[in-house]
Amino acid sequence: MRRRTRTFIGTCVMFVFVPIYALVAMALAQARPVREASTIIQILCFAGLGLAWIAPMMPLIKWMERPDPGT
Repeated sequence: MRRRTRTFIGTCVMFVFVPIYALVAMALAQARPVREASTIIQILCFAGLGLAWIAPMMPLIKWMERPDPGT
């Protein structure tokens, strides 16, 4: 598969994944245990949720950015 095709597919996947992840992260952030936790725990939770999308997206980004075979 050419890099241009991989980039298109990866971009489409990201456009679907990020809004869904944002909705899930917002729901988790508003969950009762998080709302009732201390301020430090809330900050850690929000930071973790804000950065957690990177874990599933990094393999996709690496796959998208691979050079074409034979170049």
